[in-house]
Amino acid sequence: MEQLNRRYSLHGDHPFFEPSDFAWTRQLALHTEAIQKELDALLPQVERLPNFQDISPDQAMLTTDAGWKTFFFRGYGVECEGNRRKCPNTAKALELVPGMSTAFFSILAPGKVLPPHRGPYNGVLRYHLGLRIPASDDTCAIRVDNEQRSWGEGESLVFDDTYQHEAWNRTPHWRIVLFVDFLRPLPLIPRLLNNAMMAIIRATPFVRVAARNQARWEASFYG
Repeated sequence: MEQLNRRYSLHGDHPFFEPSDFAWTRQLALHTEAIQKELDALLPQVERLPNFQDISPDQAMLTTDAGWKTFFFRGYGVECEGNRRKCPNTAKALELVPGMSTAFFSILAPGKVLPPHRGPYNGVLRYHLGLRIPASDDTCAIRVDNEQRSWGEGESLVFDDTYQHEAWNRTPHWRIVLFVDFLRPLPLIPRLLNNAMMAIIRATPFVRVAARNQARWEASFYG
């Protein structure tokens, strides 16, 4: 399936893609200020937000400390209703993303480094909208394959996370992006096959366990 997706990808096969290839990225970026306000309201409770590996145990290969916090709106198609109600403007803005599979605030603590790794499946592409970016230089950046980029507040990055990639925040401040996975644009037949593959992934323990952990965390947080 990955070979098929790469071959028929409507926007080619690259580590990074031009955000302008996806018209909704420009529309979503217009909501940056409203999203930032909802994010800022959460930050006084940042220590209570779940570590990524607490939601998805498979992430323990990347992180085992409290340096990667999350706040999920959707995970592989599973809605996080409590979080969506907490941040209604963010949830509304995310409706602009066609084929959205996963969306959350991705929060890297000061000094946090994510080691080189690759995503599980290239039927999705990854989008980052910079929300709180402490530096746009080598101290706070992402490398995908052989290309390094930095984030900017209100600016977009689109990349294929099945290329080896790593990210780091070597600053004394939090780095926060809106992290979105969306279905890779494909012609009809490959698109139907990709949809079937995504349905299979949603039925795996990888997703079911994470969905249960997220629901348990939300019940505790809002209860």
